[in-house]
Amino acid sequence: MYEEIKELIDFIRSLNGIWSKDLLIKKVVEKFLLIQDRKVFYCNKFSIRFSYSGNGNFSNTILSLSNLKKYDNLPFIVCLTTKDENILYLANSTFLKKISHSSKELRCDNIKWSFNGSDILREYAWYKNEPSNFQFLFEIHKEIWFDENLPRLVETTNNIAPIGKRFEVNIENQSKILDAPYRAIKFIQSHDYCELKKELDEKVEKYKNEILIAAFIDNVNIRWRIIEYLIAWEDERLKIELINSLRNKNNSIPKVDTHNWLWDYQKEFKMFLTETDIKTKIMVLNSNPKAYNIDKFLQFMAQDRSIFMFYFIGVEPNKILSQSLISVFQTDLIKWTLIQEHWASRSSRWVTQFNWWTIEKLILSENNNINTEESILFLKNLINR
Repeated sequence: MYEEIKELIDFIRSLNGIWSKDLLIKKVVEKFLLIQDRKVFYCNKFSIRFSYSGNGNFSNTILSLSNLKKYDNLPFIVCLTTKDENILYLANSTFLKKISHSSKELRCDNIKWSFNGSDILREYAWYKNEPSNFQFLFEIHKEIWFDENLPRLVETTNNIAPIGKRFEVNIENQSKILDAPYRAIKFIQSHDYCELKKELDEKVEKYKNEILIAAFIDNVNIRWRIIEYLIAWEDERLKIELINSLRNKNNSIPKVDTHNWLWDYQKEFKMFLTETDIKTKIMVLNSNPKAYNIDKFLQFMAQDRSIFMFYFIGVEPNKILSQSLISVFQTDLIKWTLIQEHWASRSSRWVTQFNWWTIEKLILSENNNINTEESILFLKNLINR
């Protein structure tokens, strides 16, 4: 996919100064055999919308939000043609700051309004929205998708009351939160940790063939929902339906509805209440997955016996490489936990994201080293946001 996009970028740049949107469209469509859908031109690798500006301003209407939803699973590129150059932006839903100012009736169940060129973010997560960063940015977007961006866009567009509720930390629950790294160490050193790891490993072994098939489904949301369901859920009827669809390589995979909680897999022990988030890492892809909602995380950590873990599954073509059960306070993990305000409402403490190389390292060499001082500083930083 990215090779075709690079070819597209190079070709459009070679036509800098063409100063004719219609001629530019004609040349690009002929070169890449694009299909036209009203104002959008697309293929199976990307979609693109062309716009023109005589003075460099970019207030033009680009596309309706409902139409963007159709193309949001592949890079959606906007090309602004000016007198001197053709400027390219990535305009998937993740990279929109709002919908146009006239969209006051925008709701999650009413998404017919449009966004303008000025609504496209020029920078995201400290990376400029420019062709050199398109691959990195789209890998971020692949972890979020349209439905998760929609509530944020509704909120920022209408300036409505923020979505979600900020968890209030007081003296009593702060003490429990800051004690969490010590609880994590006790859990990792216990037989309960081994039991949880063995239980999850057995589920992966049981469904390894289906996990390998699901792991390379293009749509990330469908991919992780299926794997999560196979490992963590108990609906055997739906599991059988899923397994049959995956084995027979059916295009129609049963719809899997999973919850939006902090955890995928919960197990209670006498001394510990564990919640585990299951993450599948495709070892040949460099994507940075979303980690957790900070307010939900702090709320759980404020409970007496709470233990939060990540179960990382490393997958290669035709092979499950390894699995690791890692504490949220593992030294490398907290060092490379990035806080992203882009994915959350204004009332919240935002959400976190992991760097792909940290997860890959922990899959290849499992360790649960925890530095309590660093972990407490990390928690205080989350609380004070």
